[in-house]
Amino acid sequence: MFNKLEAGWSKPGWMNYALLPLSWLYILLHNLKFWTYRAGLQKVVRVKAPVIVIGGITVGGSGKTPLVISTVKQLKARGYRPGVILRGYKGKSTKWPRLVTSDTPVLEVGDEALLIQVATALPVVIGPDRVQDAQMLIQECNCNVIVSDDGFQHLALDRDLNIAVIDSEFGFGNGWCLPAGPLREPIHGLKRADILVRNGSFSCTSEENSYTMNMKIKAIRNLSDGKIIDLRDLKNNPVHVVAALGNPERFFRQIEELGLDIIRHRFVDHHFYRPRDLMFGDDLPILMTEKDAIKCHDLPYKERLFVVEAEAVLQDDFFLEIQSCLGS
Repeated sequence: MFNKLEAGWSKPGWMNYALLPLSWLYILLHNLKFWTYRAGLQKVVRVKAPVIVIGGITVGGSGKTPLVISTVKQLKARGYRPGVILRGYKGKSTKWPRLVTSDTPVLEVGDEALLIQVATALPVVIGPDRVQDAQMLIQECNCNVIVSDDGFQHLALDRDLNIAVIDSEFGFGNGWCLPAGPLREPIHGLKRADILVRNGSFSCTSEENSYTMNMKIKAIRNLSDGKIIDLRDLKNNPVHVVAALGNPERFFRQIEELGLDIIRHRFVDHHFYRPRDLMFGDDLPILMTEKDAIKCHDLPYKERLFVVEAEAVLQDDFFLEIQSCLGS
């Protein structure tokens, strides 16, 4: 049933129309929450470090996490001490806030939190209270810039820069709010964004403070021994490609553009793989994203698993604008 509902987020079906009254209620509650902050009934907290929020107004994979990784790497290269905060979606930890390390169990903190920490080797803290998370990074990790992954609607934490990511292919779907559509808030909420980042090669734009992001494949590594595989070795036979992403089709097309004959396997976003999930009745290679691979290190047949390493690529002006907003 959820798959039918989600399919209607692009082209609405009867189920989406039936849920429109709930969407109107959702908007009402959303507006009420915003009003309580604007009226001072709920407190907005300023922490002792600049805060950059990278989020969006749609549910699912618009590309926020790759942009977070690229942004904090650039900040570190420019002399800052960045740290990342996020909810830790689907993590089962009961301790908050929680500092994530490279050996933290992925089941406790979620795939995105562990991926960011492993990819950047920078401090990452998860928890439902973004203010507490940020304060932990400042006080215990000596961070002087906080980057909040997917914090666009978390109004309790004051921010210096709001960056909204838009999937250029999916856009805003049917334009409706949850549950009838994919929007977390009405489209006019993007007016709060200082910078717009459009994920995808179809996103050429002349809008002020708007940038294009594309994912560039760097290498394909074996999950067992870490060795880079020659792409020509994968062109002899079909390969399985798995993806537990919000928008897996973009990833599938990227692999096809490498000249590979692929067999698609789509899983729900943030799916935790079990051995039987990847048993396809043959010995063909299985390719996956870094977000997927972070959950597969304990599977019994890693020699057949390959991680596709990619990075978010943006214009240099994007990082220069961030640096300018930080006052340097």
